[in-house]
Amino acid sequence: MRRLALYALLLALASAYGAAKDDPVDELKARFESARPEDRPDLAIEIARHQLRNADKLYTEGKVDQARAAVDDIVTYSEKARDAALQTKKHLKNVEIEARKMAEKLRDIKRTLAFEDQPPVEQAIRRLEDIRTVLLNEMFSKDKKEKK
Repeated sequence: MRRLALYALLLALASAYGAAKDDPVDELKARFESARPEDRPDLAIEIARHQLRNADKLYTEGKVDQARAAVDDIVTYSEKARDAALQTKKHLKNVEIEARKMAEKLRDIKRTLAFEDQPPVEQAIRRLEDIRTVLLNEMFSKDKKEKK
């Protein structure tokens, strides 16, 4: 009887852990909305990274529509990270590096997709490159150097 209760408890804990593990993105999104401005770039990048993993998994499973939604989130939260980094003037370099890594991973994913599934991923790559350009311009602007 004790073993049965122990197994039931372990099963309940495992399923609770599995349910909590399935929605870290939703939890991070909720935290992002209430986060301090200086914490937002890191949170937004974390959300984008999670969605990148999700998109890769979903494309592999053939769930193209869900994968496209994840790709949209990658871009949206990368842009939010850029905006927060520009606002606070912190984490510019980290956001730029992460945007570059995500663009590279999306290029790898794009190569595995059917031709008709590639345009949304290509557009996401271009938008990530635009994010990088804005951040690099901010980091290496001449106005900044003239002030020193």
